[in-house]
Amino acid sequence: MTARPTGETPARPRSDRVWTVPNVLSALRLLGVPLFLWLVLGPEADGWALCLLVVSGITDWLDGFLARRWDQSSVLGQLLDPIADRLYLLAVVVGLALRDVIPWWMAVLLPLRDVLLWGLVPILRTRGYSSLPVHFIGKAATFCLLYAFPLLFLGESDSSPAVLARVFGWAFAIWGIALYWWAGILYAWQVRRLVHTTPRRSAAT
Repeated sequence: MTARPTGETPARPRSDRVWTVPNVLSALRLLGVPLFLWLVLGPEADGWALCLLVVSGITDWLDGFLARRWDQSSVLGQLLDPIADRLYLLAVVVGLALRDVIPWWMAVLLPLRDVLLWGLVPILRTRGYSSLPVHFIGKAATFCLLYAFPLLFLGESDSSPAVLARVFGWAFAIWGIALYWWAGILYAWQVRRLVHTTPRRSAAT
């Protein structure tokens, strides 16, 4: 998979689609973000919040699978999927931090990486790119984190299953944070290499 310059026009059947099943699933995931926050911070309906996280994880896998299986990849889908991932992570860490389930350093550390990477976008645009391919490590990090937070939710009580859930939840969280930042460092390194190997694009092109 290679990055695509912003000026390059992709194949029309793969870029102009909007109403596809994968895009609808990604849009539904986005709509679930404010619902999750309300469930966690309003009525504190943790059971329903957990169910929503599980459904989000399933649709996250399903929209990518269906996009490949049914040849329904699109530019919109490539934007919606990572946006939904990051908004869910942000909503979860903020919700859990406000409920004192996780420390605030964790709630700050995860979005901080994304803020730093967003700062690289103007540099990419000087080379005619809007983004670079998502690395497998980034997907693995998201996978770990989306498992970690439901387990940390389940680990809130003092029962034996809750203690086990808490142990596994923190294990997934630590690995997820490490992989999340590792993927960010690799992305920054790709940007650095692109800057040194790709000539600056003039404003007229």
